[in-house]
Amino acid sequence: MDEWRPSLLTEPEATELLDSGVVRRVHDPLGFGTWVWYPWSAVLVRTHPAEEFRRLRTDRNRNKITPEEQRRLGAARVGVVGLSVGNGTALTLTMEGVGGSFKIADFDRLDLTNLNRIRAGLPDLGLEKTVVTARQMYEIDPYLDIEPFHEGVTAANVEAFLDGLDLVVEECDDLYAKVAVRERARARRIPVLMSTSDRGMLDVERFDLEPGRPIFHGRLGEVRADDLIGLEPKDKIRYVLAMFDEGSLSPRMRASLPEVGRTLASWPQLASDVAVGAGAVTDAARRLLLGEPLASGRYHLDPAALHG
Repeated sequence: MDEWRPSLLTEPEATELLDSGVVRRVHDPLGFGTWVWYPWSAVLVRTHPAEEFRRLRTDRNRNKITPEEQRRLGAARVGVVGLSVGNGTALTLTMEGVGGSFKIADFDRLDLTNLNRIRAGLPDLGLEKTVVTARQMYEIDPYLDIEPFHEGVTAANVEAFLDGLDLVVEECDDLYAKVAVRERARARRIPVLMSTSDRGMLDVERFDLEPGRPIFHGRLGEVRADDLIGLEPKDKIRYVLAMFDEGSLSPRMRASLPEVGRTLASWPQLASDVAVGAGAVTDAARRLLLGEPLASGRYHLDPAALHG
């Protein structure tokens, strides 16, 4: 039994599990429907069949999202690369019902320094971020189809990761992966969304509509993913500054980047920034998947720019 995937059980299977004595808690408010077994928490829950479950769970989305739009969104296939910032985005997409099939990728495990921005707790430390995220998503919707890439996105698996996707959300720290995902997504005409957790910046690349569009809006020139393999942290800074446009960064972020690899392990990120970004990406994903106008470019939802 997978440590990150629930099981959908029949009545006899649920009865056998209950008789085994391993169930810690049972929640059965219905007396009918589907039994869901969450092995990581030893919780057995009975809930509605898939179609009724999703209609009821997203009922409060109406009329901001119509039932027909909700069905279309639920059929979408979404990839999320990088599950620190991407964890919040994956959960927000799940809560809103944007996507029914997901591929999630991260090579890292959860540590204490992640808990300033990832919705997780001390019992999750040491787990793969893919496992933490998949569990959280399945606890919202047990009928999702989630394929984890525990090794992250690499040269060996990037094509497999992108297969069948309608949209990619890229939120990883690795420069090679950031560029490689866009190179391959452009070739497949898959749009890419990203938030940067700084000044509420949302990045939109509509490779579905503009297959010749330069990645990162041309900010990296002719640099290819292979050129970025094995760079030292200090050598990455010039690419990061070009990629994110040094002049558009907040003063504190701009001052922090030269410290990466010296006094900072990576660039700083705040939970509030991550939450803003998750909302912006989910909103953009919904509009894009429903065919509403959404142009390539960079947009800022910067609370620091608000004035009373």
